[in-house]
Amino acid sequence: MAETKRIFTFLLRFIPLCTTLSAVIIMISSRQRATVLVFSFEAKYSDTPAFKYFVIVNAIVSIYGFLVLFLPSKSLLWRLVVALDAVFTILLTSSISAALAIAYVGEKGNPIAGWLPICDQVTKYCNQVKGALIVGFISVVLYMLLFLYSLHTALNPLLLEKS
Repeated sequence: MAETKRIFTFLLRFIPLCTTLSAVIIMISSRQRATVLVFSFEAKYSDTPAFKYFVIVNAIVSIYGFLVLFLPSKSLLWRLVVALDAVFTILLTSSISAALAIAYVGEKGNPIAGWLPICDQVTKYCNQVKGALIVGFISVVLYMLLFLYSLHTALNPLLLEKS
């Protein structure tokens, strides 16, 4: 039973690590050069602060996820991990929200503000950003499940103790 729980916990931490790392790699590699009329421009993730925030948060969460994989199961730090899981879940949620807002403007534009959509000119870039955001959203869902599981495992012994 304990071995099954350790394997489940490892997988529940390893899969979100893979998704956050994938989101970083996909977003960092997204760039495309385009020419509209006589103007040439390059679209890349680092041009947008929201995309930079998305990459930074996912990279930090990837590092955190990697470090927690090697935490012994009997360590007293698991209660801190519960709090950090909550913090990183919130950070992932905020980063995907900011990146989705900017991606929407890139896809649809904003005629009131006079912002034209750019995805017609840089389709490869927009498709890579969409892929990174899809993987990032999967990361958010997985981290929410991970947080609920770690909260359950940290509080369950406290609730079952008899005084």
